[in-house]
Amino acid sequence: MASFTIRPLARADHAQWLPLWDGYNAFYGRSGATALDSAVTAMTWSRFFDAYEPMHALVADEAGRLIGLTHYLFHRSTTAIEPICYLQDLFTGEAARGRGVGGALIQAVCEQARLAGSPRVYWQTHETNSTARRLYDQVAERSGFLVYRKML
Repeated sequence: MASFTIRPLARADHAQWLPLWDGYNAFYGRSGATALDSAVTAMTWSRFFDAYEPMHALVADEAGRLIGLTHYLFHRSTTAIEPICYLQDLFTGEAARGRGVGGALIQAVCEQARLAGSPRVYWQTHETNSTARRLYDQVAERSGFLVYRKML
């Protein structure tokens, strides 16, 4: 039985959410000279509590201590009437890894998507993130699509 619970992010969580958010960004190389602007972090945080924003956050809580986070959003699609759910960020603290936290967070996002009537949850990860990919290969199917981007 898990010693943690998954719950919605609360405003009072900011001090514990921030180190997890920073850890997630550092993992993807967004630290030091390439760190996100603090205005981006502040806006991201505020969006979680804005009823007009389609962005949401869940956290893994172990006895009042946050050990993981996930951020997800709903968007329109040309291939469905219902909103599609994009799981944008998923991170667990180092001490919590290997305990099912990531899988529980994914499952919780999927449940929120079902409740919203979404037919699909999707996410992406870097090709070198082999640890996460082992989990993802167990809980979902790879779509075969490659992601391209062009910075403007």
